[in-house]
Amino acid sequence: MTSRERIISAINHQQPDKVPVDLGGSTVSGISVQAYHNLKKELGIVKPTRVFDVVQQLANVDFEVIERFGVDVLDVNRLFTENDSEWYDIEITDGLVAQFPNWFRPQKDNDGSWYTKDENGEVLSKMANGAASFDQMIFPWESGYPETFDNIKDAFKLINWMAHSHTNYINFNENELREKIGKLRLTTDKAIVMSGGVKSIEMGFFLRRMDNFFMDLMADQETVSRFLDKITDMHLASLEKKCRSVGDLVDVIRFGDDLGMTSGPFIDLETFRKLFKPRYKVLCDYIKQNSNMKIFLHSCGSIRQFIPDLIEVGFDIINPVQTNCAGMDAAGLKKDFGKEITFWGGGIDTASVLSRGTPDDIRKDVLNRCEILSKDGGFVFAAIHNILAEIPPVNIITAFDAVREFNGEI
Repeated sequence: MTSRERIISAINHQQPDKVPVDLGGSTVSGISVQAYHNLKKELGIVKPTRVFDVVQQLANVDFEVIERFGVDVLDVNRLFTENDSEWYDIEITDGLVAQFPNWFRPQKDNDGSWYTKDENGEVLSKMANGAASFDQMIFPWESGYPETFDNIKDAFKLINWMAHSHTNYINFNENELREKIGKLRLTTDKAIVMSGGVKSIEMGFFLRRMDNFFMDLMADQETVSRFLDKITDMHLASLEKKCRSVGDLVDVIRFGDDLGMTSGPFIDLETFRKLFKPRYKVLCDYIKQNSNMKIFLHSCGSIRQFIPDLIEVGFDIINPVQTNCAGMDAAGLKKDFGKEITFWGGGIDTASVLSRGTPDDIRKDVLNRCEILSKDGGFVFAAIHNILAEIPPVNIITAFDAVREFNGEI
């Protein structure tokens, strides 16, 4: 099988020739620039490291690493990282020189932290000294909703997740986007993943701040409904463009909306079904009717209670399959939902085993998870969310080599 065939087979719940693998195929299955810098040194790869997701500080994974680990997936955004003139060197931490895109120019404070400002000089985001990502500093509607949502795009400019989005790379006209993705599809057998830019509950977090938006869900559902209708219309317009231009070329389109935390879901099922489920269905239905793309939902935390509804509205894939959360046991998820939805992730716990385990711990954990999750397809190996900055390179190599061992390649 080709990589693309392997991924599609897994999503269709047909047993592929081996477990498909993802590293860097999305901004939720990537690797921190610090961890990637150390990994490349360990592998003897000498070339600049480019930070394509500047908020999360994620590295663009080089083809040398993709081939070494047998990765089957490519993110569309890599098409817009190829021009050397659009990058500049910057020392992020002592001894770590990487490259940022020219449009991203953070400043360094005397305390060693990094920050960005808007055109009026207000701090948009900040990365504390020793931290590994930029935090949002402005919540445009923190004090309340505006009378109308007509100027919502002005508010978006104040949100670092949007002002500094990795999707700046794909703000091209439809013909150019189609040409670039068409060329990628012809020159590689990898499955191609694109960000759909779809967020609903998280847009409330970004604009109102998380605590305020949770109170709104209980106390002001009328305003929340109007807000979600506006967001859904905007997402639909964007999806129409993506489906029209590359819906026959991209294999997987990614949504992102965190619905859970470690101890349980963020919201009750009734609120989800009233406010979010119908709007997800509108968006999923449009994609299903107007493209060949499979639909990937990134949703952290304990989301088990939502999975039947997510399947019903049309999601094909969930990620990151955070198995250390309440109700998210890998064997239970596979037993109850493995015939209806694909688990893209859950391959190893990034925050515990991958970060603190011995090589033997890591190998055993990966082999066990592959055994549980891969039967009859429905599984793409990836770490649970992005590989963190502090994870040693030997641990990363051990994890991906364990998948290769499971696949009978070593």
